Amino acid sequence: MHAALSTIAALALILAQVDVAEIRSQAEQGDAVAQSRLGSMYSMGLAVPRDDHEAVRWFRLAAEQGEVGAQFYLAEKYDTGVGVPADNAQALKWFRRSAEQGHPRAQAALGDKYRRGDGVRVDDAEALKWFRLAAEQGQSAAQFHLGTAYAEGRGVPVDDVEAARWFQLAAKRGHAEACFKLANIYQQGIGVEADEVEAARWFAVSAQRGRAEAQFHLGNMYADGRGVPVDDAQAVKWFRRAADQGYAGAQTSLGYMYDLGRGVPEDDAEAARWYRRAAEQGDAEAQLNLGSMYAEGSGVPASDAEAAKWFLRAADQGEAGAQYRLADLYDTGRGVPENPAEAALWYGRAAEQEYAPAYLNLGIMYDIG
Repeated sequence: MHAALSTIAALALILAQVDVAEIRSQAEQGDAVAQSRLGSMYSMGLAVPRDDHEAVRWFRLAAEQGEVGAQFYLAEKYDTGVGVPADNAQALKWFRRSAEQGHPRAQAALGDKYRRGDGVRVDDAEALKWFRLAAEQGQSAAQFHLGTAYAEGRGVPVDDVEAARWFQLAAKRGHAEACFKLANIYQQGIGVEADEVEAARWFAVSAQRGRAEAQFHLGNMYADGRGVPVDDAQAVKWFRRAADQGYAGAQTSLGYMYDLGRGVPEDDAEAARWYRRAAEQGDAEAQLNLGSMYAEGSGVPASDAEAAKWFLRAADQGEAGAQYRLADLYDTGRGVPENPAEAALWYGRAAEQEYAPAYLNLGIMYDIG
């Protein structure tokens, strides 16, 4: 994004120093480069009022003379339906003409058409061909897609090392998705030696660009001291940013930080609020924690019925702790009718997951008969 903005700013500075009338005169005399420049000026509203229809007109004139940049921009207009009715066939035609002349963004766009089957049949080999040509010119989206092809075995044999290499190149050129992918492969040691410091570094790049999942992972790394020093305040900061975007795992983790008073003052009501937001999205850990708060009257009014409701939702997702707590409620008749058979069922499911307390209670039930 920053690279795109700096490119536009540089172009604006150049255009501010040129004679628009002179460019128009050259364009009207058939100069393809001037036509392409005038099209860009109308497309972005630089030195002239923005007018997408005029942009298309000038791009077309230049494209028909073989001007490679104009061919790409005309293809984009047809692809997006800006300034001209959307037309996939025309988009493909002009992307291909530009790509065949070596334009890296056109090559990447054409590769993506084949990858997605947009206006053409899905063809992994053809997609890979165009992605590679663009990637070797440093086009970051193509580098990312090439890395993905090697990671998933699309058009090539799976090769984690080669995938990591292309993700690294794309990430270093600022590709947002590649930054997140690279963080994950360093964390898991896929195609590279596992490196928590590098993982934290790339999660931070992705998190700073607003990706909620990266913010959540970075918060966990600060909370656990993996790749970065333990810093509860930083953990809370990143959990909160992801939680505010609705990321359920981060909402649970933020609730946990309030629950324990880590990085924030201990606040049961605030913990319960965040647990509830995550629980309502189906997060099993949050459902267990919210159920526990109702069972104990922490941050919410005590209610065994509410506790049972949330324990059941988490238990149905296989959360062993919730299965145990629900079994205990059935065993004692709190919040639900006393039901030894249901208690044994849920103790048994928790025990199957090797949840130690469930073994004891299940054994007692069998001893009692």
